[in-house]
Amino acid sequence: MIYRFFLALGLLFVSFPATAADDSTNLWLPQGGGIGAQITASKQSPTVAIAVDELTAAWRGQPVILEIKKIKELDKEGYRLSVAKDKIVVSAPTDAGLLYAAYDLLRRQATETPYPEGISDVNPAVPIRVLNHWDNLDRTVERGYAGQSLWEWDALPDSLSDRYVVYARANASIGINGTVLNNVNASPQILSSDYLAKVKALADVFRPYNIKVYLSVNFASPMVLDGIATADPADKAVVSWWREKVKEIYRLIPDFGGFVVKANSEGQPGPCDYGRTHAEGANMIADALRPYGGILFWRAFVYNPTDADRAKQSYIEFQPFDGQFRSNVIIQVKNGPMDFQPREPYSPLFTSMSRTALAAELQITQEYLGHSNHLVYLAPLWKEFFGFVPETKLRAVAGVANTGTDANWCGNVMAQSNWYAFGRLAWDASLTEEEILGEWTMQTFSRGKEIIAGGALNKIMLSSREAAVNYMMPLGLHGLFAWGHHYGPEPWFFRDDVREDWTCPYYHRADSLGLGFDRSVTGSNAVAQYPADLERLYGNIDTCPEEYLMWFHHVAWTHEMSSGRTMWDELCLRYQKGVEQVRQFQVLWDKVAPYVCRCQADEVRTMLITQVRDAVWWKDACLLYFQQFSRLPFPDGMERPVHELDDLERVELPITNFECPSSELLNTLR
Repeated sequence: MIYRFFLALGLLFVSFPATAADDSTNLWLPQGGGIGAQITASKQSPTVAIAVDELTAAWRGQPVILEIKKIKELDKEGYRLSVAKDKIVVSAPTDAGLLYAAYDLLRRQATETPYPEGISDVNPAVPIRVLNHWDNLDRTVERGYAGQSLWEWDALPDSLSDRYVVYARANASIGINGTVLNNVNASPQILSSDYLAKVKALADVFRPYNIKVYLSVNFASPMVLDGIATADPADKAVVSWWREKVKEIYRLIPDFGGFVVKANSEGQPGPCDYGRTHAEGANMIADALRPYGGILFWRAFVYNPTDADRAKQSYIEFQPFDGQFRSNVIIQVKNGPMDFQPREPYSPLFTSMSRTALAAELQITQEYLGHSNHLVYLAPLWKEFFGFVPETKLRAVAGVANTGTDANWCGNVMAQSNWYAFGRLAWDASLTEEEILGEWTMQTFSRGKEIIAGGALNKIMLSSREAAVNYMMPLGLHGLFAWGHHYGPEPWFFRDDVREDWTCPYYHRADSLGLGFDRSVTGSNAVAQYPADLERLYGNIDTCPEEYLMWFHHVAWTHEMSSGRTMWDELCLRYQKGVEQVRQFQVLWDKVAPYVCRCQADEVRTMLITQVRDAVWWKDACLLYFQQFSRLPFPDGMERPVHELDDLERVELPITNFECPSSELLNTLR
């Protein structure tokens, strides 16, 4: 009965494989069409050869000269373009710079935005720009919604998929220079000799594209792989094991990037198990990597069952050790203080660890944003973050990847835009979300120019993140997601046998007085972790921006909002607005559809049907549940629920932590 009701709601998990007529497999990459322009290079190398080949295949402009040249204004991956009417000279201190310049020229050609004549210097804003794949060795993908892992571990190292080169080209074209191959919840087996041979095969493919390979590692690997009695970072046998393992890796992969470690979080082992600090644990492994130039990314996503506010815990555990980490340790911090919610304030670690190298971890895959069933363009979310944390203050940016074996790579063609946007913002966060969208559209669709001119796609994409916030968790609400898979709403979820901060009431704190988590001085005082000006702004309910209101305050149901409405009425109408926005996406997509192939048009139409149904589900579930506490009527202008709360509370979704399974469209129950 519960599953049948799930079908009646229309909560359908749909996979969108590409067909022969669908060019989604090509991503945004140049597809040839050059005129045989003269391309010359002063140096020969595999990387330079790729730059020459890409330009030879697709460039339609004047002759291009590629030269290696030291220029004091350029970083090692930067480049200089000297543009004249009769030729373009590309100068760079490294082969990688020439490769990035080649893709830049092709991007500008495709988007009809040529460089002005004269000299232009281009440098990446962030030195290390990596994709984090949460891929498991059995090829499942945690929080992956586009099929299996790209990495065919059973076939490696002897057989290499053709998709590896396409993947490398796509990343190089947007400036990504590293890939973490496996899940942060790492299997120790990734460091076994058999798997390292497989990793080497991938590294050899990616190297000419200036992509370094990194591995997530389990802190207890010495115990699991070689039977050492402990993983204590102060133990000499443990120190020696890591040094020997790192030596083995660099013999195979001389340009190996380094490790990612998730320690003492969600049951993963770490130094705290032995009474050691995060700094002591990180520094031990970093010391093994340092002679080879390796980097250690140590994740700050930690929380434990304590009385402390979950949103405060990363700060509590890491800020006291600012300045105590080795120079090759980078603390990898999620953009918000909790966990990739549709909207969070930025993590206060970014403004409180001035003596420590930091990486921003952003999530490309839509774990909390409808998986691959919802159209949500993430550049506006990331631009919001970079408004608080300039990219120039970061040593690295890491994106949790949304790729898989689906022919369209990302679950649907529109989700490719988020992979693209991540790379472009990691290279240059001064780009606007509209500029990036225009680039992606022009390069992805053969009639991209007409799509942009029509304006409908821009209206959909640029408002899609805010629409998702509206129909999911407006006004600073967070943590209302269903248990485990995080797909739909479950604000009522509570179980005595799970920790409190894995339940929804922990975050929304609904009661007869109001709604929201008090993080002001009268509550958990998480606001004190922010700089003084923001502490004052966020800590006062009268000055706190409404998009963060219930993140920082428990707000009375009758509290007057800036609109003049009560909080309850405003909340209801925000949910309603989200539903209306997604319905409008359907109308707008009909204007885009004639300019894309039929299979893409149908794919997005089907996705939007699911998204509208899900938006109504979110609105009904959350407002019916919260109405039990507010005991207030729904305002005029809000559609009345089409579901009963009792029925919604019985919904169980057939979905796992690792995938969003495909399902045929089924008729709703009569």
